[in-house]
Amino acid sequence: MRIARRHVIFLQGYDPRGRAAYYRMFRGELRKFGALYGLAPRIGRPEVSPDDLVASWTIDTEGEGWRTHTTYDFLRWEDLVQRDRNVPAWRTIPHALAIYGWLIVRGILFRFIKAHWRFAAFISYPYVALLAEILAAAGIGFAAHAALAALGLPGIVSAALAIAAFAATLAGLVVKGEPYTYMLYLMADTIFTYQFAHGRRPDWNERVARFASHLADVARTTDADELVVVGHSSGSFLGVEIVARALEIDPDLGRRHARIAFLTVGGNLPIVGFLPPARTFRDHLRRLAVEPSIDWIDCQSRKDVMNFFPFDPIAGHGLDVGTARRNPHVAIVRLRDLITPARYNLFRWQFFRVHFQFVMANDRANAYDFFMIVCGPLSLAARMAQPELALAIATGDEAARMAAWDALDAPAPAE
Repeated sequence: MRIARRHVIFLQGYDPRGRAAYYRMFRGELRKFGALYGLAPRIGRPEVSPDDLVASWTIDTEGEGWRTHTTYDFLRWEDLVQRDRNVPAWRTIPHALAIYGWLIVRGILFRFIKAHWRFAAFISYPYVALLAEILAAAGIGFAAHAALAALGLPGIVSAALAIAAFAATLAGLVVKGEPYTYMLYLMADTIFTYQFAHGRRPDWNERVARFASHLADVARTTDADELVVVGHSSGSFLGVEIVARALEIDPDLGRRHARIAFLTVGGNLPIVGFLPPARTFRDHLRRLAVEPSIDWIDCQSRKDVMNFFPFDPIAGHGLDVGTARRNPHVAIVRLRDLITPARYNLFRWQFFRVHFQFVMANDRANAYDFFMIVCGPLSLAARMAQPELALAIATGDEAARMAAWDALDAPAPAE
């Protein structure tokens, strides 16, 4: 229950930002975390592995009656995302449109709608945005044709110039509007998940294998009391792959000194798992569902349109492991409870910002607190099993803290 040393392995989503941006965000949010609970956590500078794929820093946190040292590994694949984003729009758009059509024809989009209509609406958004840009450009083209015809230009000339105006306007809207629409980025994400599910991304497969080996090495050599693997957003399905492959490398992965917890937050497992070719991925889900040496916690929120809510990661994929099932424990997080009402109202419609709240500091003390999970004295499994005791340890007076620790330390009743 009591964690003096913790090792965290963090898996980002499909994000072109990398080590520097995430470290700055982590450092800033750590200060907010400390201010909320009256703590003064100390963070070290990042160090990188020889292949530059793992950035690590440490955090030392001390509270009333506890002290925790955390090693935090940030696994890097932003170079692969940036490579995808460098594909020109004239290739990205038709490719993404073909995949979206395939999702409709195969009935997968309707499975998304049934699982969580908000997510289905979100992944449909880029194509709605493209349609709006096409209609706007067509309006400019028609207006140009009418104006040129009124000036007496021959029909074929005015038509050609109108088509050129349409094409130029559409290209301008796509390129100049990208910082506001994120249309090409989301299309690239769709292409990536489709290719990954079909086994057509050897670069990503190689990176996943590298990180599975890293996890196995850490589990074998760490002196930590707890090893937490965190998968945020697309890091959730990549995390399933990494943990499952690490188990293949070392079947005793979760039976060594450090208890292993796998935390998925803002997860979107079905974008891979619902695709028919993703059989290996579903086999990995099945393996984790029955693995007794790993505690898998899946946190979901209704307000986050980029995760599936409510969704059972095992039964929702049509998997039945019977009474052998022990994972995951699904925990519902009310993001509204983490943030003050004034701040929540400022960004409640900023979907990316809401999505990132899972890995940012709270404004209000809550049993779900990413930085308490990373820096606090209580194991993830205990925190999620008895959230009221976790909150008492974080915010209660001395008597409440002692009573909470006594309750957590008490032996489990015999069955």
